[in-house]
Amino acid sequence: MPLEFWAMYVVTVFLASIIPGPSMILALSHGMRFGAKKTMATALGNSAASFLQAVISIAGLGALLAASETAFMVVKYAGAAYLVWIGVGMILSGEFKINAQKDVDEEVVSFGKLFMQGFWVAAGNPKAIVFFSALFPQFISVQHAGIQHFAMLLGLLTLIAFGCMMIYATGGEKVTGIIKESFVGRYMNKVLGTSFVGLGLGLACSRR
Repeated sequence: MPLEFWAMYVVTVFLASIIPGPSMILALSHGMRFGAKKTMATALGNSAASFLQAVISIAGLGALLAASETAFMVVKYAGAAYLVWIGVGMILSGEFKINAQKDVDEEVVSFGKLFMQGFWVAAGNPKAIVFFSALFPQFISVQHAGIQHFAMLLGLLTLIAFGCMMIYATGGEKVTGIIKESFVGRYMNKVLGTSFVGLGLGLACSRR
């Protein structure tokens, strides 16, 4: 696959991952309280759950592609529409807000417990599988639907998910202060939402 294909994939996954949600708020909280080094356990747990969710999505899409290319293309365009819908929702949602709640015990700092917290926060988000099912058809084609291609999709997604968690963890209070400022909060959703709309339209129009 050309470099432009993988660049588009990386940008799309990064934008989807960097948006604050339960996992990123957890990383922010752990980073502020336990430090980035210990928060690596949280990020690893989150990445493991994201990997499993992505495997479930790709397995279903692979079976669909094997059964019917037409049905797969229907899913592809529906997925692109879903990405546009997410973007429009973000644009219309108003100012960006975040509440970094400290919802974990200060003394729970072992690797295993932080790992499991990161894992279950991600695994408890059923929207992730829906999103992956919308995302992957945009980057799977009949000509390149092989094990190596799927492994690249999964590997890059896992690395990006881990990296985004660590960005929040290392940012800590500084990141919290930046995204709470009114100017950033006023326009961040619009910028990210417009990016999703553009990506969805571009992917729907692309031919591979």
